[in-house]
Order: sequence, then C-alpha cells, then structure tokens
Amino acid sequence: MADRVVLAYSGGLDTSVGIGWLRDATGKDVVALAVDVGQGGEDMAAIRQRALDCGAVESIVIDAKDEFADDYLVPALQANALYQKRYPLVSALSRPLIAKHLALTAKQLGADSVAHGCTGKGNDQVRFEAAVAALAPDLTSVAPVRDLALTRDRAIAYAQQHGLPIEQSERSPWSIDQNVWGRAVETGHLEDPWNAPAEELYAYTQDPTVPRAPDEVTITFEQGVPVAIDGQRFSVLRVVQELNALAGKHGVGRIDVVEDRLVGIKSREVYEAPAAIALIAAHEELENLTLERDVNRYKRQVESDWADLVYDGLWFSGLKRSLDAFIAHTQQHVSGDVRLRLHAGRAVVTGRRSSQSLYDFDLATYDTGDAFDQSHAKGFIDIWSLPSKISARRDLAN
Repeated sequence: MADRVVLAYSGGLDTSVGIGWLRDATGKDVVALAVDVGQGGEDMAAIRQRALDCGAVESIVIDAKDEFADDYLVPALQANALYQKRYPLVSALSRPLIAKHLALTAKQLGADSVAHGCTGKGNDQVRFEAAVAALAPDLTSVAPVRDLALTRDRAIAYAQQHGLPIEQSERSPWSIDQNVWGRAVETGHLEDPWNAPAEELYAYTQDPTVPRAPDEVTITFEQGVPVAIDGQRFSVLRVVQELNALAGKHGVGRIDVVEDRLVGIKSREVYEAPAAIALIAAHEELENLTLERDVNRYKRQVESDWADLVYDGLWFSGLKRSLDAFIAHTQQHVSGDVRLRLHAGRAVVTGRRSSQSLYDFDLATYDTGDAFDQSHAKGFIDIWSLPSKISARRDLAN
C-alpha cells in the first residue's frame, strides 16, 4: 500500500513521537519496524506495543541477532575492521541490516517510503538512506527529526499533548547506541574533548583499575570464524556474548576517540566493545601465523579501506563486495586456537597454534642444528640492496 511508510522504530522518544508526526506530515499510515540486534534494555514485546499505542497501524519486531552476528560481525572480524585504527564500527555495522529489513518490509507491504529517526548532523542518516537506495532505489526516505524540525522539546510537548505512553524523565546527559558488538556514547560533557569520561557512563565494561585476578581464554577459529571458547562450541552470537562478559569484566574494549564523521565534522566518542576488541586481537594474531607475508601486508591495507566504506554507509557498494571477496579468500587457512590473557583493560595474546601454521620451528630456532642456511643471507642482501646502491651512487655523483 503506497499510503504507508515503514519507520525504523527504537521505542525511544523521537521515533515514538515520529509516528504521529509522520502521519500528520505525509498523510500516510505508519508501520513501525523494530529490529533486535542485541541492544538489550527493554523487552521487544513492550516496544512493539508502545508503537501501537503511539499510533502505528502495525508494529513488527524482527529478531536479527544471529543474522547480525553471522552476516555482519563475521565479515567485520575477518576484516579486523577498526575505523581510524580504533573504532570497531559498532553502530555502522547494524545500520545496513536494519535498512535491509526496512526495504524488505516496505516491499512486502507495497509501501513507497521508509523513515528513520536520525538527525542531520550524524553518520546514520547516510548509512540508512544509502543502504535503502542500494537495495530499493524506488523507495523514498524520510527523517522526521531532520526533515520536519522535530526537536526534543517539541517532541516532549507533542507526547504530552497527545497522551503518548512515553516517560518523560530528566534527559540522560549522553546519547547512547548499543548492540551486541558494542556500545557508543556521545554528547553531554563528552562534547568537550578535554573532559575525561566518567565511570558511570560505562555499562558493558567494569573499571579496569580495580584489582582482579586475570582470566585466560582460548578462542578457536575455523576459516576466520570464531566457533569455540575453551573448547566448547558456540554460535557466533554466543561467542560474542560470552566474550562481552569475560572481557568486559576486565574493562577490555574501552575506547575514547575523536573521529572524523562522514558529514565533515569531528566528533568525540566513547565506545565499549569488549568482545570486538578481544576477537580482533585474537583473529589478527592467527592471521600472522597462517597468512603469507605479502598477503598479510596487502590485507592490512584492504582492511582500512573496508572499514572506511562501512563507516561511510557503503555496505552494499560494488567496491565493498569486491573487497569482501578478497578478504573471504584470505580466510581459507585462518583456523586454529589463540589464547588471550584478559586483565586490567587489555586482551593480550599469549599463545597461538594452527595446523595451517606457516611458522617453522627448525627455520626459526637459533639453536644448533637449525635448518636455515645463513650462508645464503649475504648474497640475498647484496641483490636486495642493489637498487638502493645504484641510486645512491647517482645521487652522490650529482
């Protein structure tokens, strides 16, 4: 039905009020779509009912936690994806999945438009709309907060005027987005990059300065996919959940960074991603053991480009798909075990083993009887350094 708009619904103030605002501004019935990517908090059934109470003609809840883990977190882990070498793409990874279900739902219902609750200052508006454009170019995207000037004070007044079931407690000093891969916190006193983050803003991690005995954990990978912890096999989702608890207990994965937003401004962000940081550390070290040097070096460059594309909302782009193919090919031998020591905010690799290992003890050892013929080294160095020697002679002659 073209007289419907499908709204990505979180259950919060802006998207709850946005139901009525969208209906009033567009004259269309609103279908609320909530996608569970492991964000926790309220029960999804309560969120579904709230959407109906706020005026949605239909409210749909999709449990996408396993899909998120298998189809979005695994590629990110195999890419060791860290935007600007720090941020594990917590929010950026969930947006294309939500956008995919927005587009699918709109198509199923015959709707001609979708909506989201993003502002005009952030990255998520781009991620949602670029993803929808790539999947369903005939759909129109609407953003009430951005396009209809839906400020928070006007939203509160609208909720009170219409008796909407939204509790109007004092506003949290922070803006928070979270899923099973991590938690993003911004605004409030964090907007001054000189201010240190308060301990109270953290939820996924405990204070790493509190003395605790370290924990050791062994993670098993099969072709770049984490499949077991300490020998016990789990789904990818369960691996992430278990490591969030284990690594989070030691304060692993706290990130405080000033990042370059896609819209051109710098933003101070605080992240918690205990499982993400622990898994990336383990996976990257297993690659060091199993990938050839040139593949490993080149892959590190590709990883940066991959992270930039995902951060910039281009999950469904042609270049991203091509990089996916390269990264997937590199994972065919990335199988084995990595032992991590979790302590005082760090996940440190203390051991690695693999039947696909390229590490040769007989070549690496410095003990008598090693298999490395050192007499070959001099000739290798002479040839390796020949271009430098020739150019140096030229430069000295000039």
